[in-house]
Amino acid sequence: MREGLDAPPPEDWATLADELGLLTPYREVWSPGARSGAWFPGGRLNLSVSCVERHVAARGEQVALHWEGEPGDRRSLTFAELHEQVVALSRSLRAMGVGVGDRVGLHLGWLPETVVAMLACARIGAVHTVLPAPLPVEPLADRLAQLDLKVLFTQDGAWRHGTVLPLKARADEAMHAAPSIQHTIVVRRTGMDVSWFEGDRWLHDLVATTRPGQALEDGHAVSLPVDHPVATVPLATRGGQPVSIVHGTGTMLAGAMAVHRHLSTGGPFWCAGDIAWAVTQFHGIYGPLAWGNTTVMYEGTLDVPHHQRAWEIIRRYGVEVLLTSPSVIRTVRGWAREMPEVSALPTLRRVATAGEPVEPELAEWLAHAFGGRDLEVADAWGQLELGGIVRVTGLGGTTPLPDVGLDVVDPEGRPVVDEPGEVVLRRPWAGTMVGVEGEQAEVPEAHWTRHPGVYATGDLAQWRPDGELEFLGRTDDVVSISGQLVSLREVRAVLTDHPYVDRADVTWRKDPELGRAIVGAVTLADAAGPDPDLDAVAVELMETVREVLGGLARPRGLLVVDRFGEELGRTARAQAIAVLATPDRRGAPRSVTWEQVLAAAGHPVG
Repeated sequence: MREGLDAPPPEDWATLADELGLLTPYREVWSPGARSGAWFPGGRLNLSVSCVERHVAARGEQVALHWEGEPGDRRSLTFAELHEQVVALSRSLRAMGVGVGDRVGLHLGWLPETVVAMLACARIGAVHTVLPAPLPVEPLADRLAQLDLKVLFTQDGAWRHGTVLPLKARADEAMHAAPSIQHTIVVRRTGMDVSWFEGDRWLHDLVATTRPGQALEDGHAVSLPVDHPVATVPLATRGGQPVSIVHGTGTMLAGAMAVHRHLSTGGPFWCAGDIAWAVTQFHGIYGPLAWGNTTVMYEGTLDVPHHQRAWEIIRRYGVEVLLTSPSVIRTVRGWAREMPEVSALPTLRRVATAGEPVEPELAEWLAHAFGGRDLEVADAWGQLELGGIVRVTGLGGTTPLPDVGLDVVDPEGRPVVDEPGEVVLRRPWAGTMVGVEGEQAEVPEAHWTRHPGVYATGDLAQWRPDGELEFLGRTDDVVSISGQLVSLREVRAVLTDHPYVDRADVTWRKDPELGRAIVGAVTLADAAGPDPDLDAVAVELMETVREVLGGLARPRGLLVVDRFGEELGRTARAQAIAVLATPDRRGAPRSVTWEQVLAAAGHPVG
């Protein structure tokens, strides 16, 4: 008989619970209930204590994090130094009136100050949200309008691919949509001039070294229930409305610690991903720090100042485990064709990719390029709603992850073996979200209602003959691009709202750099003119999507179709568009007829 989510979880969780650094013991590891049940009921903790403070006595002089900026500047913080800055900032936040349950936005890049801010919020029970640094003003304003923030962190400017983005200027303009924000805390990163307003404060003033004899009581860590919210993470927008996943302090940490125990060798750990990626937050910061390990952080893109930056970082800090996305590795592989031969990295022992499936040939190239034949290459799978990674394949000789009871079922919920189906979890996972926010919050609830008794992931997969799962995409209108979910419905809506467009359709196709890329087709409205420059129109539409939804949502190929007929169903039309849509490059065909779409779908024409 197959288990369901009302069956007890694996005993591994009891061992992990003892490593959480609880301030108050739990009554039991797990009790059944709504969603994935209640984890460690009665237990209380504080994330900053679990990740930093408890390590100070024995590891105070050990480096907690190595950081390297895109221009080449470097800093390292020991556990003692990190703890001092977290306490100082938490004291300042309390003085501003920030307390348990208040919301704080982190419009920051990948900086040590970002980690300090995350842990300081957790220390006083505030709930933080990381806002991607590259967001243009309009989508940033939309995010801020939804969050009800009391404090916003930002930077004077941020390095991005060799240029400086004016973060504070964007934040100042976007905050007109967020009247709840009372204070703006600014990190001096680039030294650029910025406008200054009432309520603005420099971060370095707030975390200045404690004066001798100054009381530390107001920097104390509050004891919080295990499921107290620690962070909200935006999910792909649904139906025009943003949806955010709420993660609990101890539940998220238990999942992150389980994954780090499985991946880690005990040496320096580097998650090469943007801080806005949940995998970076959970598995690149909290997991390593909670185990008392050293984590490595890099601010910029890996081609600045040259394409060997990744090798330099691994060698400089003695990185033993690298966690990143397949799209990052594909990009690095593309650069490698123009690079001189690079030497093997003797410290690197494991590489794990997450966020999307990794093809075998990419894994083979990765093993050869970074470490030779002894390097272990692992493929990780998970979901934002589950707190990141929950399954890893490809590693041997390491503590296994708690079993989530992965299965594949048909639309009626019956297990299937020789055909595609939806992936479900039959055993609960501690890191599962504790709440959902937003006007479309009922959408994630379908995880538990679509197939009662299991967690329905929304991912499609099929069992291979070797017993492994091959992930095939999504059951809904969402696609993972570079490890982040993008709503095809939202891309379609942005295109349709443009005055040049009458109708639009959007799908995805395989891409050698991103793994998956969004492509689309449009019919033009009269506003585009009688004889428009189709390439210019396509670029305008692509850039509009980028400005509204971000760069990952930008279509990489866009067709102009003379009309949309009704001969094809949604799936067949999407497949035909994926075949015909070409990357945006000079000389690529742009215009097609509906008859060509029919032919690409194998449908009779005429």
